[in-house]
Amino acid sequence: MRALLLALTLVAAPAFAQTWPAKPIRWIVPYPPGGSSDVSARFVAEKVSAALGQPVVVENRAGAAGTIGAQVVARSAPDGYTLLNAGDWIAASPHLNAKLGFDPFKDLAPVTQLVRQPIVLAVHSSLGINTLAEFVAYAKKNPGLAYATSGAGNPQHYVGEWFANVAGISLTHIPYKGGGQAITDFVGGQVKVAVLGSTPLIPHARAGKVKLLAQSLHRRAAAIADVPTFEEAGYNVVLEQWQGVMVPAKTPPAIIARLNAEIVKALADPEVRERYGANGLEAVGNTPEEFAKRLREDYDTFGRLTRELHIKIE
Repeated sequence: MRALLLALTLVAAPAFAQTWPAKPIRWIVPYPPGGSSDVSARFVAEKVSAALGQPVVVENRAGAAGTIGAQVVARSAPDGYTLLNAGDWIAASPHLNAKLGFDPFKDLAPVTQLVRQPIVLAVHSSLGINTLAEFVAYAKKNPGLAYATSGAGNPQHYVGEWFANVAGISLTHIPYKGGGQAITDFVGGQVKVAVLGSTPLIPHARAGKVKLLAQSLHRRAAAIADVPTFEEAGYNVVLEQWQGVMVPAKTPPAIIARLNAEIVKALADPEVRERYGANGLEAVGNTPEEFAKRLREDYDTFGRLTRELHIKIE
């Protein structure tokens, strides 16, 4: 009987995948509109929708540093109709929240990495600071200087604390409930320092409202090639911010393969790459196995940093 059931399952899975998609697909972005997570999903959703012949609707489900949206997807039916725009925060969250409500390795399945981008340290132009060295000197004279991120326990928080540690300065973390509001307050001068993804900061930097001082990649991102890396400035702070697509665990492999193929194809589209590039994002597009490896490696990295930096969320 077990052998018969297994055989029927193996036959039914490809048949089910052949009829997919037969209705609109939800693409859950677990942050408010306006941040890099939202941007990375919307650019590709248009192309994937056209390829699949069904609407791919981007839905913002913000809250709890991304975990609310992730829980929605983890608890959804594994039928290919609910996607998660997962960020690198999903590799950090298990180290910070014992009541996460889902296991990224058991409850979700990787599809592909969408993009990568640097995390940047930026200051409001009113401070008159133009280099990282000037910022460190200013911070030493003003201990406890506040800096904004898009949420507690996310990679921006890690970069802020990591840099403060190696630079020997004291900073006060101000977590927001998403990048949109953090950008609004930062550009408005309510908070003078920010550690955020590069995407939403670039237009404000070009307008002269904020100054980008350092970026967290090994090599400079093309969109902000004039901004040095932390390593170039003498600080060993390297952490890549990324976005990727995940689906509920047990989603049929054939559906995951189709999603992967269409998303990777969209990421290779010159129009998409140009739109990403203008927003400081670099398209990736890899296999589910490669994305899974990246997730595991980052999980280990965040585990080490959580212990060394004593990162906690309230």
